[in-house]
Amino acid sequence: MKKLTAALLLTLTAAAGQASASSPDAWKDFNKTLVDSCVAASSLKNAKPAGADAAFDDSVGYNALLIKGQYKQAFMKNKIGTELCLYDRKNKKALITEWDNVTTPPKK
Repeated sequence: MKKLTAALLLTLTAAAGQASASSPDAWKDFNKTLVDSCVAASSLKNAKPAGADAAFDDSVGYNALLIKGQYKQAFMKNKIGTELCLYDRKNKKALITEWDNVTTPPKK
């Protein structure tokens, strides 16, 4: 009986250790989902990530990612634009806002 209890305890401990860590493939899949969702939600053409994402802790539940691309409107004459994407991990939804004024100081 002691051997059975020890084996069960060892199995449960190993399973718990594996459940707490994400595999490299899981992180790669999450990153692809994040980028694909943010690019799809973007209003810019040729939208691409402008760097790596910033992950907020689970109490917030968001990742932030800057997206660069060109404005689609003809009057913008392909001007480069920047958007901030907030990816809601719980609901798997990307939210976009324009972020151009952050990188350039306001005119006085």
